[in-house]
Amino acid sequence: MLFSEIYGSYYNVLAAVLREAVDGTLTYERLYALVQEKAFGESALTIPSNLRDGTWLLLTDDGKTPLRHTPTMPPTTLQKRWLKTLLLDPRIRLFGVDATGLEDVEPLFPIDAVVYYDQYTDGDPFDDPRYIENFRALLTAIRAHRRVRVRFTSRLGERRSWVCTPLRLEYSAKDDKFRLITAGGRRQTTLNVGRMRGVVLLEQTEQPTPQTAAPRMDVLVLEVTDARNALERVMLHFSHFEKQAEQLDEKHYRLTLRYDRDDETELLIRILSFGPMVKITAPERLVQQMRARLQKQKNLKSNSESG
Repeated sequence: MLFSEIYGSYYNVLAAVLREAVDGTLTYERLYALVQEKAFGESALTIPSNLRDGTWLLLTDDGKTPLRHTPTMPPTTLQKRWLKTLLLDPRIRLFGVDATGLEDVEPLFPIDAVVYYDQYTDGDPFDDPRYIENFRALLTAIRAHRRVRVRFTSRLGERRSWVCTPLRLEYSAKDDKFRLITAGGRRQTTLNVGRMRGVVLLEQTEQPTPQTAAPRMDVLVLEVTDARNALERVMLHFSHFEKQAEQLDEKHYRLTLRYDRDDETELLIRILSFGPMVKITAPERLVQQMRARLQKQKNLKSNSESG
């Protein structure tokens, strides 16, 4: 709300119009095109007319402007304070974000005032110097298309070393961990950044297939049993997904979500956290993956009890 309401689309479209007016390149055809491109649909009925009939004294009859300088929209103090709060987050600091201009700004909230719900407490050590060094080495490798040698500890406690090509980093909001997706061998592999003991940059490789290709969308169907406020929690947890909800009976609901198939691992982790209150009914591929995860958990529990 801070950014969209104070310096929202109306301010942005007027700034674009006035920039071209200052440059002397604005035409009325271009005025309408800018409004249609940058503002809401109904804005084409009000903004051009207010500029042309003198209601807003910003343009002259010949499409020029009394302004001598290109308009700028510097962030307000409130916006700067909000940004300073965000930059206190150790996960954001991992990316080496430039905080120039915010040195003398007080945060709007202390970082301990930001509380995350439905999140495991054994997240990655984002403040650890070795973790930061490894993370930034991976960022360099991804951006420069370089191979890396990763030394890591497996889930079984074994120390290993592997040469791979980093493709992208993914963050799990549920686990509060970063994962590295790599190309090595015949398939992609996932490594937890928190398990890495060292990352060494190697030679540059041929540029991999861009990871900005159109997402591979699929449909996930869940059956939700509304016990212990499960429906409300599920709807809140998946609020950012395109979805439809259908009531089956007094306590059961069908929830249909559209999701990117690259996010399946994170989805399965989230669904598991709801226990028996949420069941996957489609696609069959995810049903089988969920069964495999549950069986693995059962085996681990049995082994620990027998040991």
